[in-house]
Amino acid sequence: MSKQKRWYDYLWIFSAIYLCLGFFNILFAWLGLICFITPLLIAILRGNKAYCNKYCGRGQLFEILGNRLGLSRKNAPPKFLRSNWFRYGFLTFFMAMFCIMLYSTYLVFAGATLKEAVTLLWVFKLPWNWVNTSFVHPGIAQFAFGFYSVMLTSTVLGLITMVLFRPRSWCVYCPMGTMTQAICKIKHRKTNY
Repeated sequence: MSKQKRWYDYLWIFSAIYLCLGFFNILFAWLGLICFITPLLIAILRGNKAYCNKYCGRGQLFEILGNRLGLSRKNAPPKFLRSNWFRYGFLTFFMAMFCIMLYSTYLVFAGATLKEAVTLLWVFKLPWNWVNTSFVHPGIAQFAFGFYSVMLTSTVLGLITMVLFRPRSWCVYCPMGTMTQAICKIKHRKTNY
């Protein structure tokens, strides 16, 4: 007998639609903030990683692509991916890239020119100039370009590790998962004193 599906079992559709919408209008990138704010709120308020375990549409998408469609080699990820030094190092790097993205947004709000490009893997600039962003402030558009770059890059990294290892190998070193785990540890440490 199969397990009954719940509403959150379909959140992978949100992740897939989000990535597609960004191709047509970069301003949809702002919706990705839901995936940034929700896990942090759950970790802070509830002290658990329910978002990672139940509600993460990206993890579900990797599960479907890797298991159901057979795109994963299903090997165990290497130990270094699970190590604290790598996970916290990657989180630090990721947050540095996020801060640079925020600084670029600040510069555009302050009068710098909008850069209509999505940066993939923090190196490759993909021109995105077919998108009309003239109806919003350039700073709003700059944030969208930067944020979509972060989301697309993390998805590509997740797809690579999904193919090479188990479907949800991205979850092992996901910066959001590392951050929420740290919040939960701090929260539990405080309640135990």
